[in-house]
Amino acid sequence: MSLMVHGPAATQEFYGTLFGWEFQPGPQQLGPYVRALLDGHEVAGIGLLPPDRHLPIAWTPYFASENVDLTAETVRSCGGTIGVGPLDAADADRLAIGSDPSGAVFGVWQAAAHLGTTVSGVPGTPAWNELLTFESATVAKFYRTVFGYQEEPVVSADFDYVTLNLGGGPVAGIHGLGKALPRDRGAHWVTYFQVADLDDALDHLAHLGGHVLKPAHDTAHGPAAMVADPEGARFALLEPRR
Repeated sequence: MSLMVHGPAATQEFYGTLFGWEFQPGPQQLGPYVRALLDGHEVAGIGLLPPDRHLPIAWTPYFASENVDLTAETVRSCGGTIGVGPLDAADADRLAIGSDPSGAVFGVWQAAAHLGTTVSGVPGTPAWNELLTFESATVAKFYRTVFGYQEEPVVSADFDYVTLNLGGGPVAGIHGLGKALPRDRGAHWVTYFQVADLDDALDHLAHLGGHVLKPAHDTAHGPAAMVADPEGARFALLEPRR
């Protein structure tokens, strides 16, 4: 997960207070960039948005690849675009940032060394990524072809949803919203961050200068709310069901 913003220091203070993250510099290839750590384990990255790049301020999910260069070629041949990279990052890792045929931005990460124990399933960590798009079928085929994910559609007359699985476990969701897709945003990925208590987290977020975009509502994973940080990056807070 990475987030490029205009004011990294204020953004670090916001997420550090909200989620208990600490920060370490690097990798330098990404410019002014810090890694967010929770109990010493990396959970995300925050960097400075280049002033000449008019990109939306948004969380970008990264999907694992054994060969970023090959994945980038596949992205292009399947109707997507590559906007950044492929380029070397720290410790001989490689990354690229692209968009799928619907325009949703995502990252690709190739880890050179064996990944250290990452932390998940606790408050302050990403719990789920969901693509909000016009319709699920075409774009699900794109992610299946590029990353080898298996599709598991939700069979419902009025709910267009596909879960992407890898190795028998769910990786992400694709939600086709049709005409309800926000025109000002277009298709985009949303990251859900786990919290211990949703109401407390929403109070905390408001005091820190964040905004609630969609109040607490029930989801398949538990109560969640759509929110934005002070610079406008959207994300969701999720209190998983016990």
